[in-house]
Amino acid sequence: MTQISQQEKSQLAPNGVMRVGLNYQNFLLVLRDQPDGTPTGIAPDLARELAKRAGLPIEYVRFDAAGKLADAVKDGAWDVAFLGNEPSRASEIAFSSAYLEIPITFLVPRGSPIKAIGEIDAKGVRVAVSEKSAYDLYLTRTLKKAELVRVQGIETSFRVFVERNLEALAGLKPRLVADAEELAGSRVLDGQISAVQQSAGAPKARPAAAAYLRRFIEEVKAEGLVGRIIEKHGVRGVTVAPKA
Repeated sequence: MTQISQQEKSQLAPNGVMRVGLNYQNFLLVLRDQPDGTPTGIAPDLARELAKRAGLPIEYVRFDAAGKLADAVKDGAWDVAFLGNEPSRASEIAFSSAYLEIPITFLVPRGSPIKAIGEIDAKGVRVAVSEKSAYDLYLTRTLKKAELVRVQGIETSFRVFVERNLEALAGLKPRLVADAEELAGSRVLDGQISAVQQSAGAPKARPAAAAYLRRFIEEVKAEGLVGRIIEKHGVRGVTVAPKA
């Protein structure tokens, strides 16, 4: 187990308690709370392991969207966060390497002429997306012709996709597979445009905390702990990220 220095410990928990930010909108990583209010899922399990190895008490800070979790670093709302590692967030958050990856693709409606991911970026194609999600940030950088229709939250993005008869819905592949089962005739496009790199992060101004997080994430991947936690919660469609 990696040793922790006093400086690392104090930067992980400046007030003596490590406040961990969790994104409850990511249903793959954060499940329902237990009756006593304890969060369950892959990210909470890793957060508890981090606290255990660092010898720190833990407190959970809950958010209902990835963008809100990322933005809250400006207010000092958390000490450690589990969220997608996106370049646009890296100016304020120091990320570890990824601990797992989630593929991103598109859902298209019944009768859509779109057969492949490469046909999405075309004039007249409107893509529903959850605002400030990691895949929204990715698509904002990469799509040149298609129009992104940004809305608050994953549930809303699916509803807007259906109600406005949009040409595509962008999202995490495991969620889109579930959405396709709800919408007769819709199809999840094969392959992926990218994969959300789920990482641990600390405020940029705390380099010692970030250094410990980097070591911790590599350690739990190498030990097989991340894989065991994924299996424990029966989460499908995600993979353990490769060694950094």
